[in-house]
Amino acid sequence: MKVLIVFAHPEPRSLNGSLRDVAVRELEAQGHDVRVSDLYAQGWTSAIGRADFPALPTDARLAPAAASKQAFESGALTPDVRGEIEKLLWADTLILQFPLWWFSMPAILKGWVDRVFAYGFAYGVGEHSDTRWGDRYGEGKLAGKRAMLIVTTGGWQEHYSARGINGPIDDLLFPIHHGILYYPGYDVLPPFVVYKADKLDEAGFDAMAERLRERVRTLATASPIPYRRQNGGDYLIPSMQLRPGLEPPAASGFAIHLAPEASTAPRDSTREAGVHLPADACAAKA
Repeated sequence: MKVLIVFAHPEPRSLNGSLRDVAVRELEAQGHDVRVSDLYAQGWTSAIGRADFPALPTDARLAPAAASKQAFESGALTPDVRGEIEKLLWADTLILQFPLWWFSMPAILKGWVDRVFAYGFAYGVGEHSDTRWGDRYGEGKLAGKRAMLIVTTGGWQEHYSARGINGPIDDLLFPIHHGILYYPGYDVLPPFVVYKADKLDEAGFDAMAERLRERVRTLATASPIPYRRQNGGDYLIPSMQLRPGLEPPAASGFAIHLAPEASTAPRDSTREAGVHLPADACAAKA
């Protein structure tokens, strides 16, 4: 298996840096090919702008989607963006690794998505008609590949539970899981989430590292989050509304986009994916 890790943390000696090294070593020990895009080390440009479209006339109005489409179709994307697209096409599995900052991914990783997920590559593909609304949400250029998040957060697991003040971790990660990864076709695996990341002692790290090794060993076999396919008959086209009556009685919010058997299960995916760290552990930066 070929695995791409897109890593977004400014400090290589961080907990995230150690987790990345654990994942890389385990994957390579299992015989997989691994590449790492270290966005801070690469000096990745996060803001999309005119420099992304060198073929755009200087006096032309910049419409990012249209410019992205033209650049992708003509092979005029910048070398850094082309390089990342080539890695995505090469990889069987994508891992996005980052600390949860202000309830989302760091700006540099969002900028990687903005620039690399070009029109004609990650979106704007397929037939648009009265019966089909493009190749997306389960279909697309990246269909058949897998993706997973490795996420650290300083908050407690309870804070990200169904009744927690921060909101359920499944809901916070839904825009990434469903809107960024599932949209262009990835099968999205449950995330590996580390809580209380700034209060981790050596014993806690060793236990967490072993949990991560166990997770990456199952990248090829673990069941993905069972999102409904857009063009599978569950949604009305072109309104893209879920057909009335398909959601289970107990489901609401983002959960209605899960298959019925998944919607009735506990929503706290961290019971399988997360690591509950001791409250009295010594400090280490996430």
